[in-house]
Amino acid sequence: MNKGTIEYPMQKRKIRLIIILTLMLSTGFLLTSLASYFVSRASLREEIMQNELPLTSDNIYSEIQRDLLQPVFISSLMASDTFLRDWVISGENDTKKIVRYLKEIKVRYGTVTSFFVSEKTGIYYQSGGILKTVSSDDERDKWYFRVRDMPSDYEINVDTDMANHDTMTIFINYRVYDYDGNYIGATGVGLTVYAVKQLIEKYQDKFERKIFFVDENGIIVLYGSGFSSDLKNISDIEGIAPLAMEILSTSGNSFHYKKDGHSFLLNTRHIPEFGWHLFVEQSETKALKGIVVTLFFNVIVCVLITSVVLFMIHLTISAYQQKLEEMATLDKLTGIYNRQAFSILFTEMIKEVHRRFIPFSVVMMDIDHFKLINDTHGHIAGDAVLRHLASVTRTVLRDSDLLCRWGGEEFILLLKECRLDDAVNLAEKIRKKVEDTRFSWLGTELVFTVSLGVSQWNLLDDREEDSIVSRADKALYMAKEQGRNRVVKRV
Repeated sequence: MNKGTIEYPMQKRKIRLIIILTLMLSTGFLLTSLASYFVSRASLREEIMQNELPLTSDNIYSEIQRDLLQPVFISSLMASDTFLRDWVISGENDTKKIVRYLKEIKVRYGTVTSFFVSEKTGIYYQSGGILKTVSSDDERDKWYFRVRDMPSDYEINVDTDMANHDTMTIFINYRVYDYDGNYIGATGVGLTVYAVKQLIEKYQDKFERKIFFVDENGIIVLYGSGFSSDLKNISDIEGIAPLAMEILSTSGNSFHYKKDGHSFLLNTRHIPEFGWHLFVEQSETKALKGIVVTLFFNVIVCVLITSVVLFMIHLTISAYQQKLEEMATLDKLTGIYNRQAFSILFTEMIKEVHRRFIPFSVVMMDIDHFKLINDTHGHIAGDAVLRHLASVTRTVLRDSDLLCRWGGEEFILLLKECRLDDAVNLAEKIRKKVEDTRFSWLGTELVFTVSLGVSQWNLLDDREEDSIVSRADKALYMAKEQGRNRVVKRV
């Protein structure tokens, strides 16, 4: 097809789309102008209480999950880390190892402290060394014995940090178990209360609303600027006091109340991870003044018209989308994913790992003496070998496993929910299957083998693919050095 025959239908579609969009936009602005005449002050208040304020609360909650739940996730990973558990089980012999490990956690994740307290010895290890030996008679050590006896796996506790000049710190205390489920100690990290208050200031500046946190008993635990330090409980706040029981007994709701002669809108939301309630408060007068214009033109026009426009665009490009995606993500020769697709799939895998805490492994695979095949039988035969290898490999893989062509005669596998030893076993099955499978090309039987390098993602890996892929590649190089046609793992 020549250039002219391509441009003509595209130009025709473009003109048709412009006409449709022009009509739709004109109709939208006309409807907006008519609708604005009938909207009242009462409907604006309802919009704020039912949509705008809860949406802000949702956004803040999402950011809290990102900023404050990270220490919980870090502590969870520490509690399940095989290094930490193996070190304790083996007798806590080398103190330098655990101190170096805790320091690595502190530096990598930017926490103010990281620690481990042994149930067997009572020694309190932290990133600076051994802090002390805990005792049930010491008032400052009661937190440890509370954690030891609590039914849940972790707690969030605000306390002073002895290792940092008694700075008020938010600790995440996580119970650690051995492989038989026996309690062997407590580990975790800490954030300074000052750092958390800075986050609240950031939320207040970003969303232009007053934000504070309340525990299950109504005690105000954290707040930002503009909040009176004399107020200790929500029962002390005019207007909120009559609503206190209702607020604390629900997972979240919107309220309207008066304070100091002014009307305020309030949205609350329970945060079960912390056992706190999030309060987002806004002056009604300010909210109504700022939303009159944006409600009609921004919400109605943008949401309604933009949605229709996007729908029309979707109808236009949907016919091309699937083909473009295939061209961008599939290897033309073998029909499997290409290197670009692997990067996308790897990013999604990392997100799932951090969400569900599942293991995964990477396998690098390379055809042994592939250049000799090309030189002896030609590049077309080499292409047939690549397609054959992809086909054979897929017969061994699970439905959840992903096979990609890395480049040339190299392939890479992404194994979901697969630990290192299981990945090695799978790689060995592939190696054996390739070795035992006979492949005929133009009457000539081609026999070839593959070498494989295996690595598993670990806590010290970042979110980039370089670390784990590099280890798998080095393992593949070792397999080549050791004689080829073998599987080598690298931790």
